[in-house]
Amino acid sequence: MTEARVVRVHGFGGPDAMSIETVTLPPPGPGEVLMRQTAIGFNFIDVYQRKGVYPLPLPTGLGHEAAGVVEAIGDGVTDFAVGDHVAYMNAGLGAYADRRVVAADRLVALPPDLSDEMAAALLFKGMTAQYLLKRTYAVQPGDTILVHAASGGVGSILSRWAKALGATVIGTASSAAKCEAARAAGCDVAIDYSQPNWAEQVIEATGGRKARVVYDSVGRDTFLKSLDCAAPFGLVVIFGAASGPAPAIEPELLNKKGCLFLTRPSVFPHNADAATFRANAADLFNAITASMVKVEIGARFPLSDIAEAHRAAEARKTMGATIIIP
Repeated sequence: MTEARVVRVHGFGGPDAMSIETVTLPPPGPGEVLMRQTAIGFNFIDVYQRKGVYPLPLPTGLGHEAAGVVEAIGDGVTDFAVGDHVAYMNAGLGAYADRRVVAADRLVALPPDLSDEMAAALLFKGMTAQYLLKRTYAVQPGDTILVHAASGGVGSILSRWAKALGATVIGTASSAAKCEAARAAGCDVAIDYSQPNWAEQVIEATGGRKARVVYDSVGRDTFLKSLDCAAPFGLVVIFGAASGPAPAIEPELLNKKGCLFLTRPSVFPHNADAATFRANAADLFNAITASMVKVEIGARFPLSDIAEAHRAAEARKTMGATIIIP
């Protein structure tokens, strides 16, 4: 038996709703792997789930992604061996832990040149950017796209990768400093969406053509104006709600705004089986090798300070990726 420190939520609420508990893990069963986790990825969905915006059965763990080292394998596991460096982003809640038993088909082997910290910082966010750029809409050279929160974890990856694919990238962020970070991440133009006329600035930046695709992870504060920024027959993609859920609209509004398409996708269905997950991860790893994707680790928090990590994220005090060190 192996002891592990894990984060648990017994009641939805603020950052202090999380507590660290010690549990005993069973040996890995058939098709399972015991991981010693060395780096855990933080994603804003963790905040939503802790607060109950996305309700979960209680008590619950938190966290979707981590990287680490295989310590033991169960019967039937042939893809991995003790000592391998691996990562996951779709193994169910519970990544906030220093050790974990994980189904082997949810793991991907890390390339030798990709550190555990970078994998934890990149996998969930990079896989999100991968499906947005390759599946939700296949971005082509010459496309103009709008990326909200372009200085954030997903936004900065999305912007840099789209630029490498040949797109013109208009980014938004919530402050002048974050706009500068968005430009550093590859945006051709960066606009402060806290300004009341930000949508007009986006339209002006595109020469009036507007964006072929709008990627909106902010939600409530940006959604309606995002519709104004999409070109006729354009696509508006809602994939997050950093400011709160996007308001409901009548379908007729999409017609009035230019026969627009609207979608609300998720990373998990795009990586539902092992073969698809590993193929998408290979695409991401190739993009990393080609320098099309990279990320700055903006903050590191020890697992014991998990509440502080959540407070910093909710106060929008972080840029780039945040990782948790067990």
